[in-house]
Amino acid sequence: MAAVQQPPWSAPQSDSIDPKAPNIRVYNSLTRTKTPFYPLKPKKVSWYACGPTVYDDAHLGHARNYVSQDIIRRILKDYFHFDVNFVMNITDVDDKIILAARQQHLLAEWLKEHRKAREQEDGVSNGVEKAISSEIRQTTAEALNAYAQKNLPLLDSQVAPEQFGEEADKKYGHVMKGKSVTDDGTPPGDKEAKVKMHLTIARTAAEAQLLPDPSLEDYVSRTTGVLLPYIDSLRSSTVKGNDHGIFTILTKRHEERFFEDMKALNVRYPDKVTRVTEYGPQIVDFVKRIQDNGFAYEHEGSVYYDIGAWESKGGYYARLEPWNRNDKEMLADGEGALVAKNTGFKRSAADFALWKASKPGEPSWPSPWGEGRPGWHIECSAMASDVLGKQFDIHSGGIDLAFPHHDNELAQSEAYWCNRSDSHVGHQWVNYFLHTGHLSISGAKMSKSLKNFTTIRQALSEGAWTPRGLRIVFLLGNWKDGLEITPDLVKAGLAWEERVNNFFLKVRDLQSRQPHINGNGNGNSVASQKTEMDLRLDEAQAKFGDALSDSFDTPSAMRVITELITAYNSTPDKQIALSTSTSLASWITKMVHMFGLDSQPSPPTGQVGWSGNDIPEKAKPFILPLARLRDRVREQAIAGRINLTALGKMEDVDTTFGANQPYANANADFQRTVVGLHKKGAPPKDYLAACDDLRDRVLWNLDIYLEDREGLPSLVRPLSQSLRQEKADREAVAASKTAAKEKAKADAAAAEREKLEKGKLNPVEMFKADEEFSEWDEEGLPTKDASGEPLAKSRVKKLKKDWERQKKLHEAYLASGRQ
Repeated sequence: MAAVQQPPWSAPQSDSIDPKAPNIRVYNSLTRTKTPFYPLKPKKVSWYACGPTVYDDAHLGHARNYVSQDIIRRILKDYFHFDVNFVMNITDVDDKIILAARQQHLLAEWLKEHRKAREQEDGVSNGVEKAISSEIRQTTAEALNAYAQKNLPLLDSQVAPEQFGEEADKKYGHVMKGKSVTDDGTPPGDKEAKVKMHLTIARTAAEAQLLPDPSLEDYVSRTTGVLLPYIDSLRSSTVKGNDHGIFTILTKRHEERFFEDMKALNVRYPDKVTRVTEYGPQIVDFVKRIQDNGFAYEHEGSVYYDIGAWESKGGYYARLEPWNRNDKEMLADGEGALVAKNTGFKRSAADFALWKASKPGEPSWPSPWGEGRPGWHIECSAMASDVLGKQFDIHSGGIDLAFPHHDNELAQSEAYWCNRSDSHVGHQWVNYFLHTGHLSISGAKMSKSLKNFTTIRQALSEGAWTPRGLRIVFLLGNWKDGLEITPDLVKAGLAWEERVNNFFLKVRDLQSRQPHINGNGNGNSVASQKTEMDLRLDEAQAKFGDALSDSFDTPSAMRVITELITAYNSTPDKQIALSTSTSLASWITKMVHMFGLDSQPSPPTGQVGWSGNDIPEKAKPFILPLARLRDRVREQAIAGRINLTALGKMEDVDTTFGANQPYANANADFQRTVVGLHKKGAPPKDYLAACDDLRDRVLWNLDIYLEDREGLPSLVRPLSQSLRQEKADREAVAASKTAAKEKAKADAAAAEREKLEKGKLNPVEMFKADEEFSEWDEEGLPTKDASGEPLAKSRVKKLKKDWERQKKLHEAYLASGRQ
């Protein structure tokens, strides 16, 4: 990248700096370096975050952005104790939303007309249409052809559904195999990903056309991808601009689902939410003031930002990514539908729309320039300025928003707030821009437009991720860098979680045995002065704070916790006072809660752990006594003698606790087993087998694990993902060994069968069918060749060896009795 002149950045005025404020440096996209973090007001942070464009469910790429922002917000608020005012916008009107909402509305109306016509024609059976009408099939055929001609130009026009698959494989097979569209050796990219998406949509629709008698619901689900744009092309002009409900019905649903997803990920709700559709008049006023200040011009009902006028007054455009200011593709993406218009009227090629004249089928609001709607970038400028004022501390979003979205925001907002009479503009609207890096899986960036994403709710519901596990992975990466989900990173996240989980279990176990402990884990007392582990805690707390002060360096902070736990686990119990163990666990508990790794409130000092670190409360009255009973049974069985009386009073083993109480049933069943074994006079090994079955099957199926420990009571703990994985790995290894043995056995049997099959031939006959020989002895060995000449001795010797091998095979065959 060529060197680009750095635009000026002004730190907040020194009189606003709190001398007691933490010494934080943060990576600022405005300077592309780490800069000291000085809020405009002491101990208060004003923050505007670009929220979602709500026309589809949020995916894991969105999770990376919003969870990372939530982590930084928590660090500022809960660790550094700033009062954070966090404002987030909801983009509920833009080109993508307008198109998606209108298409869905028009398709629904079209299908409603079809259903009504079908009911009048021949009725319905059990609520399902008897057949797809010829009209729908014809319209779908037209839609498929239109879709293919626009998005898959290599295909022949009017390709029949029967030939679609063959034609697609012929023209685009190389793309499906991972090559570029041009097939010239260049690596594939987004263009090829889009082709694959279009092929899938078109192929699915073509296959639907071949179904003999599908239900309307099934047929439409397969053909929606081609029907949506086609029906829209026929009917878009029927949608009225002031009928905003057509558009907000989609956005309200997905906004609600977005915040449900954020709640599931333990992302805190914004202090204030702003929506574009609620800011129509304010946005008009905002644009009008920019125009009045001399930095915008109108053309055919649309208003454009005048970059030349702004720079002529000393302003900067593209402050965040100046190297992209002439990137036509990125500029076109920012302009959306307007890019298709003749742009010769523009005073500069990079000038962008502040206000767009609405076309038929688009929502509209009244304005001095006629009916129109906000440009993409103006919404954030107007809403952030309305809520946070002329200047605020932090603006955040994904790195893909830096240009043109945030660069355009900066230019138009500073043009709004500047004084037209000034000879030079110099207002700084935002002091710190925080841009989070992309998330990719197997090297591919997630994208709604490419339809290659995994939604948040899908990932959580299918068990691919837990909210904690996903957040841990994000914490292990730097918030501003790209993050690729790899198997190694997933393993690292699981290992970190398991390490912390085991640490909490260990300390809680020590606390549970506190009446039997005098100062530490083994009954020895420890001097009251600070021990090495106390000093390690002090050092860890300092390093942790340094990491978070260094641009919220969570990977380093996570390592601090790991190293502290490793040091604790490496120190003999007798050298660690219980109070020290509790101090370590309390601090780590506080930090993991601060990071948002638990949706439950942080427990009081002295109580350690996070949710999922203990078995359910309803299980404890049954499982804890059961664990103690099992410990006594194992102890006696290992000693070689069972004393039922010494085991203690049994419960009434005939009591039925009910099928809805599996923990109680587990307790009662084990008692019945012990009593039954005692009545039969069973050997100790049978009791040990019962104890293992309770641990490995009964309680495992209740998501509880008993960890047997030498010289200590068994540790009762919930099953973790790593424990499940360890068991799955063991079972996989065992299954692999069993399969290998079975294969070896089968191979040996096959070899034996082949050997016996070869042995069917009597060695006396083995050479007689060979035309190479003319005479043989009484054992069938050749003596003369085909011309009657005696065979050479070396030749006879070799034939004799072959004959002897066959003789052994034949004898084995005869011995097998298979003849």
